[in-house]
Amino acid sequence: MGVNVITFTDEFTSTVPAARLFKALILDAHNLYPKIAPLGIKSIDTVEGDGGPGSIKQINFILDGQVIYVKHKVDALDEEKLVYAYTLIEGGELTAEKIESISYNMTFESSPNGGCIGKNTSKYHIKEGFEIKEEDIKEGKEKAFGVFKAIEAFLLANPNVYV
Repeated sequence: MGVNVITFTDEFTSTVPAARLFKALILDAHNLYPKIAPLGIKSIDTVEGDGGPGSIKQINFILDGQVIYVKHKVDALDEEKLVYAYTLIEGGELTAEKIESISYNMTFESSPNGGCIGKNTSKYHIKEGFEIKEEDIKEGKEKAFGVFKAIEAFLLANPNVYV
């Protein structure tokens, strides 16, 4: 009995500088996400730890009038290298019988134009006898990208925040 690991890597570019985007998307997510996406994200709470590696965060979503949640464990947080890694440990896609865990690694690098290049690597640990295709996770990726674009637009419209 074993677990298959399927890896997906997505790259994105932004005209927002890397450090500023990291501050907004990662360091202040608990304050910013509910303001930017109030119809989808109700709150982000640190339920264990101080927000750094080993901490457990709970993201509460509103779906069809119901509050649902996911929990993830922070695996790495490097403000200097602009790296954030976490593992989904409860809720979300884990409610599907086929997925054991999902780990994410996000990096942000400065680009020559003053903006940044970001990379998100997702590793899906699939239970034996099951498989997953990119189409299976397309909806979640599209929602995450929508939140990213909303935060990017907010930062472009408010050049004096998160500097």
